[in-house]
Amino acid sequence: MRNTSDPIKENSNVMNTQGGEKKVMKKILSVALSTAMAFSMFASVAFGDTAVSPQQQFDALKAKGIFNGYPDGTAGLNKEMTRGEFAKVITKLLGLKEITGVFSYKDKNYNAKNWAAPYIEAVTAAGIMEGKNVEKKIFDFNGKVTVAEMATILTRALELEIPAETNNSAPAWAKGYVQAAINAGLVDANTNFTANASRELLVGAAYAIDQEQSLKVSSYEVTEAGKVVTFKMSDGESVKVTLDKALEANKETEVKFTYKEKNFTEKVTYKTTVAQAVASVSATNLKEITVKFDGTVDPNSAESTNNYVVSGLTFKSATLSDDKTTVTLLVAEGNTSLTNQRSTTLQINNVKNADATKTFTQKVEFTPLDVAVPEVKEVQALGTKAFKVVFSEPVKPETVNATSFRVDNNVIAASVKYAYPNVAIVTTDLTAGEHTLRVSGVQDYSGLAIVPVESKFTATEDTAAPKVVGVKSNDLKEITVEFDETVKSVASAYANTSGNTAQSIEINDTKVTLKFNNPLNVSENTVYLTAVSDYSNNSANVDTKVTPTLDTVRPTVVDTKFKMENGNYIAEIQFSKSLKVSSAQDAENYVLKDAEGKVVTESGLTSKGHPVITPVYTENTKTVKVNLGSSLKSDATYTLTVSGVVDTATIGNVLLPYTATLNANTAQNGSVTRVWSDVTNGVRYVYVQFNKTLATSGDGNALDAAKYMITNVDNNGAPTGTPYQIAKENNDITLISTNTVRIAVTNDVAITDWTKAKVSASYIKDSEGKYFNTGNYTVGSNVGSSEVIATTDDVYATSRNEVKVKFNTALSNVNLGDFKLNGTISPTSYTLADSNKTLVLKFADNTIANDVNGYTLTATNPSTQDSFGNKLRAFTATVKDGIAPTVTLKDIVRTGNTVTFTVYASENLELDNNYGPAYIQGLFSVDAGSGVTATIAGATLDQDKRTITVTATVAGNTAGKVATVKFDGAKNKAAKAINDENGNALGEFSFGKELQ
Repeated sequence: MRNTSDPIKENSNVMNTQGGEKKVMKKILSVALSTAMAFSMFASVAFGDTAVSPQQQFDALKAKGIFNGYPDGTAGLNKEMTRGEFAKVITKLLGLKEITGVFSYKDKNYNAKNWAAPYIEAVTAAGIMEGKNVEKKIFDFNGKVTVAEMATILTRALELEIPAETNNSAPAWAKGYVQAAINAGLVDANTNFTANASRELLVGAAYAIDQEQSLKVSSYEVTEAGKVVTFKMSDGESVKVTLDKALEANKETEVKFTYKEKNFTEKVTYKTTVAQAVASVSATNLKEITVKFDGTVDPNSAESTNNYVVSGLTFKSATLSDDKTTVTLLVAEGNTSLTNQRSTTLQINNVKNADATKTFTQKVEFTPLDVAVPEVKEVQALGTKAFKVVFSEPVKPETVNATSFRVDNNVIAASVKYAYPNVAIVTTDLTAGEHTLRVSGVQDYSGLAIVPVESKFTATEDTAAPKVVGVKSNDLKEITVEFDETVKSVASAYANTSGNTAQSIEINDTKVTLKFNNPLNVSENTVYLTAVSDYSNNSANVDTKVTPTLDTVRPTVVDTKFKMENGNYIAEIQFSKSLKVSSAQDAENYVLKDAEGKVVTESGLTSKGHPVITPVYTENTKTVKVNLGSSLKSDATYTLTVSGVVDTATIGNVLLPYTATLNANTAQNGSVTRVWSDVTNGVRYVYVQFNKTLATSGDGNALDAAKYMITNVDNNGAPTGTPYQIAKENNDITLISTNTVRIAVTNDVAITDWTKAKVSASYIKDSEGKYFNTGNYTVGSNVGSSEVIATTDDVYATSRNEVKVKFNTALSNVNLGDFKLNGTISPTSYTLADSNKTLVLKFADNTIANDVNGYTLTATNPSTQDSFGNKLRAFTATVKDGIAPTVTLKDIVRTGNTVTFTVYASENLELDNNYGPAYIQGLFSVDAGSGVTATIAGATLDQDKRTITVTATVAGNTAGKVATVKFDGAKNKAAKAINDENGNALGEFSFGKELQ
């Protein structure tokens, strides 16, 4: 029965398969029809709640040839049905093939003249019905069909699982089939299974099965950019299918779903004319780039030159075609242009498709190919005093002059006005009538010259002044007015009032572009242009109205690069739009932090993590170069947060804070970080460890034995004597980790001291294809100890139960028993950080005092080792103070409208002199609930260097309210304005008290 209260069914258990073949449904009823309907004939309610009567069901089945009525035209619903009749109904219902010429049973008169034989053979072959007496091969085609038989036959047809245990009153042979129906909740266990089944009962069952088999998809609709498909079913219901992956536009795709326990596989096509991809990027001349999309795009974003970047070029305009599928980018006038037949990259940013369901931000490589000479595309007379020539592509202005043109094969006296990129307006007197123009000498930007050809044009008198045919705005400071003919001059222009005059008037053929210093109204504006003249000297004052389109799109970061330049770490950040130079080059808009979120204050950075050197902004690439100094750790990972950057829109759009992850290892120049040697099974090996992942193929292959040399060194560590190739064959060198090689010494090398020799590696590339040391392509290091060495001057207690120690290489196996605090205290656990080069030892709570003076960390005869089996060298290190101070509440006192909070620090504190009282006070805030005004009035560190006093003023109904003072620990951690004597920043705290 149709549920009219919920006509659309949701289907989330779906998948869509691209390009698969539709599977054929299993024989008989392996289509998942609703068995509940099929067996509802046995339920007490039968079809009592359906709007379709048994007679209507019979009529529908009769029309399909499944049932036949009696000769008197009646359905005989109250009659009983023979087994032969039932065989015919099952055959017709399930679409079985009738079998003739085969007679499997020995019933009397069971022969070619028996009308039921082809149907009986069909259900027998399908395994749905069998004889009443199998041994004697008697089918009993005139016998009646019992309820048990009907249940058995339909159970077989529906392929229900037969249970091992039964508990019903059906005959023994039918118990399993009947029990399957009972277990499925489809048949009443109290049914008289030996009674004959009526035709009405069978009609009801057959109708339900037929309805399920004929259930199909009538139509479908694709919405939400291919993410949702709604199928209209033949029973009037709708099934909404939400896909895991949106359909690919304009491509036939299979979608699978389940409805009423039936599996459907339907081929659907998401038909759309809206762009889904960039189809191509090309350039057939050196001043224009054609960006073709596979559908329509949004004009506002597509025609913003801000949204396209080619290194070294500036775009004058981005023009969308009439069908809104193709953008032509015009390179700005001047000497810069594309390079013929050189691969070029176009960065597309924030271009939206026509329905805003997709935004294109991607890089596309293309190769400009200019092999066609320029041609005359159009010649048009501008009255009888001038004519206009339009070329097929941008041409060089210096090649367009009076000598380039002949009219009626005559040299002309003329003045020529070149309108970039491809228009020449030639002022000369013409007679009314047809003329012939011949053009020569004009060149495009690749130096190809026009082939002289003749063009016909007709001059007629022009007595009408230019008329406005269109107007559009660019943000609030630029308006372009289009006229019905070429404009020669405009005396002046202003918007709304004569005081707001256009600061520049640019005429380009039929278009006049006005630029204003003062922004226009956000609402409608009236623009006035005086003495708009054409080349027939017709002139008129005109006005037009325009409502500006605001630029409300925020700039975004589209690419980040991290590299080394002159020993400094450089972050290059490319933005999607042009930026205000002042914001792009404001160092305070860039903050560098380490992997733990601490502000980095190394050389080249301020105490707040800002770069010391002013960032450099390059407009044509929309890129900011941020110099982060030379002191970053080569194996560390950092984050650079960019915020506060504003675009050039009249009402500036601010970049949402963006954080880039910078891996110093990737940025730094390739180098050898560690070399050691040992002898294993009589073979000497040299291990060379690099600071980057190595290339293992091509010309930079790190497994090339010829690239490794070894040399003796003098007492100062300088190479001396003859260099030797360490190994003979490539097979002598093995990659034992992504950045480490092991070289078997197979050449005769005269090394005096293997602990002091110098190893060099030449012409080796990292995994990104960059050579190590592009200066001379050689890197190297002296052979050192194979032992793992602790950086003993970099051991810190970071809390009352934690000590951090760094090593010269990554650890792989840590033995806690190796380490002792103050010679006796053992750690309870550990963690590894910084690519396993930093070991964080955990101790029992409060093991370490706030004052760590005198604490040591030792490792005696240690077994801790790196991934190569090299053990840790024994060490003793002084533990430094890295524990942040804490505070406890001393008192909260209210006097009138003043509340004084006093807290006491766990150790002496100091204030950074770079921050004044106002900044210190700004680290604190106070809250006293709704209805109460509460502000910080002061914050001071007392002379004892332990006591902080914070005063706040409160006003309003304070009865029962709690005043809470809070300290911004995160901000202080970044600035380090309040620290202990070892530079550890005071952390966050808050205290409160009810106001009386």
